[in-house]
Order: sequence, then C-alpha cells, then structure tokens
Amino acid sequence: MKYLFWISLSCVLYAYAGYPIVMWLLARLRPKNCAVAQMTPSVSIVLAVHNGLALLPRKIEHLFGLDYPNITEIIIVSDGSNDGTAEYLDRLRMPRLKTICLKERSGKAAAVNVGIAEANAEVILFVDIRPEIATGAVQKLMNQFADATVGCVAGELILLEDGHDAVSGAVGGLYWRYEQWIRKCEAVFDSPVGVYGGFYAMRRSLVAPLPSGLILDDMFQPLSVIRQGYRSVICAGAYVYDRWPKKVTGEFSRKVRTLAGNYQLIKLAPWTLTTQNRVLFQLVSHKLMRLVIPYFLVGMMVASISLSRVSYFFTACSCIQLLGLALAIAGLRFRIPVLGRIAAPAGALLVLNVAAVVGLYRFISTRGPLWGIWNTNAPQVNDSIQALQALTSQEALLHVASPALGRHDN
Repeated sequence: MKYLFWISLSCVLYAYAGYPIVMWLLARLRPKNCAVAQMTPSVSIVLAVHNGLALLPRKIEHLFGLDYPNITEIIIVSDGSNDGTAEYLDRLRMPRLKTICLKERSGKAAAVNVGIAEANAEVILFVDIRPEIATGAVQKLMNQFADATVGCVAGELILLEDGHDAVSGAVGGLYWRYEQWIRKCEAVFDSPVGVYGGFYAMRRSLVAPLPSGLILDDMFQPLSVIRQGYRSVICAGAYVYDRWPKKVTGEFSRKVRTLAGNYQLIKLAPWTLTTQNRVLFQLVSHKLMRLVIPYFLVGMMVASISLSRVSYFFTACSCIQLLGLALAIAGLRFRIPVLGRIAAPAGALLVLNVAAVVGLYRFISTRGPLWGIWNTNAPQVNDSIQALQALTSQEALLHVASPALGRHDN
C-alpha cells in the first residue's frame, strides 16, 4: 500500500505540477525563436457546420469583414444539416464564397476534408462557427509564416464568461489559463501537442487529410506538421473570442467528447506514439497522463485510508483527500455563492477526472462513429450527464464526508 500511495502521488504531482515546471524551464533555457515579418500569403478559410442556421448569417458577415487583404476564398461545408442550413447556403451568391452541402452527415472530419480538397490558397485557415476573430488577428497569424520552419500557427483563445456557474467558470477560467500557459511553454521550446481548433492556420502543402470519423483535428493536424519536420506555434496577440458551456453538465459533456477523442487519436494515428512524433515526451506527459490520473487519485485515496490505522501521516492524507472530494461535490451540488467560489477549483478538478473515466467508457462502448457523442440528444451524452448528477447527489456527499469527519482511533 505504501508503494501504491507514493507511486500514485508522484504521478499526480508530475502531471499537474512537475511537467508544467519542466516545460517552463525548457522554454526559458532552450527557447526556439520564431522569425516574424509582414506576410500576405493567399488564404482559404474552411468552415464546417452542422445545423448552424442560427449563427451562420452573422458568421459569414464576420468572415467577409475580416481585415486581412488576401483572403481568396471562404469555403463553407454543411455536414448533413437538416435545419435549413443547406437551403440557406444554396441561395447565397457572393464573390469568393464557395458552399458545399453534404446530404448525409459524416462528421466534421469528412466535411473538413471536402473543404481542404477545394482550397487553392497558400494557407488554409480553419475556423469554427461560434468564435469571433479580433481585428488584426489573421494578419498576425500570417506573419508567423515568415519563418520557414513554421507549418501551423494557432491564435490565442480568450474565453468569455457570461452567466457561467462556478465550476464551469473555473474550467473555462482558471483551468484554461493553466492549460494555455503550458501550451505556450511547449510552443516556445518546440511545439504544443494541440491547438485551439476554432482558429488556426496551416501551410496548404502540409495539410494532411483527416482520418475518417476523427474528433480532434486540432491535435492531429499540428502533430502531422511536426511529423513532417516543421513547428506548430501559438501567436500571442492573435486573439479569438469564444464561449464554452455555461452549465457544468454541458462542460462535462464537452470534456467527455474531447477526452474520448484522445483515445481515438491514438487508435487512428498510432505513429503519434513512435519516434516519428518529435514531441512524444510532451504528448505522453501533457495529454496521456491526464487520462490515467483518475486511477492514481483513487489508488492514493485507497492506500492512504488503508494505512491510516498505522500512521497519523496517512490519516491526515486521507482526511485531506476525503474533505477535498466532499468540498468538490458540495460545490457541484449546492448553489451557495460563497461555497461555490471556494469549491469551484476542486469541483472543476473532479469534473475533469470523472470525464476522463467516462471518456474511456464512451470510446470503448460507442457503436458507430465516435463523433456521434457530440449530439446533445444522443443517449450516451444523457448517460454522461446522469453519471455526473449521480456523483453529486446528496447521498454521495454524505457517503464521502462521513469517513473524513469521523474520529480516528489508533
């Protein structure tokens, strides 16, 4: 049990603190500078949508209003939409706009591949329907391509908080700032293992067709660029604004999809776990370790509770863990303003780790294309939400809190 405790604790500390510190040090000691100069390569914008009619008119206006001078085409691919998106796109007659409507839904990867095949410019800019691109951001992305070693450039995401609950706000606020800091350190040292998928650009000559059914194009494409000997970078100041789910249940479903996509990426692109991947160390430490941390947390708790009979040190450890878990569940369960703010980081950590476990289950159990789990009406999404709600029930809270609050006798 002692071995289990110390191994588990070491892995948890490495994933959340050790690796970020290592990357920070590497970025400070061995930075790779990126040459930047005014560049105006031709740009093809590719946007894949499914049932996006409510947002599409404003998005098209936004894209045509971008201040970059050399956008040669805007390619919008409707992925089997049934809300009137296809009919709306068919009616549009605008210069530089290409619209393609797929009759059957095949997933984002298939729609993006269609857009890639249509693109003719030197650089392809991939965007999503929801984000808003700041003035000058596209130009800043293009300036990074003055460095011949750069193959992929991502913007800097700013998450807007408006009416988010405490835990969802913590995931989109504190956690995202932490995640962005790690990615920036990776980019300074070499390349991040993933980018924000709603706003990133690639040299068209380096763009790889996405595997069928792939969810995480924003990991596959940067890693493909790295595989070809180029770098992926994050452009500071190239801002893009987005909103993530306001409620913790929506954020939980989003994370389940993303984490299930990590398993899918390894299955569809096994070369990512070989020496063909120059950032294999970063991939394992940053992404894959996060997938197994829930099991180390459980192992650490089981070991500390078992050893609490023989050592007050392990008694203290078990009490800290159980009280932290109870606080997280209480923050998720009860909408008390002060408690919510205090418990939000613990609740966010709990949500992320439960989502990792559910993500593995969804990857293994989902029949048909994995992108189907993004359908908010799908049974598997409702099951994921029910799992989170069951975890945060009053019975679960009492079950967790009672052993932590009980008296210890040696």
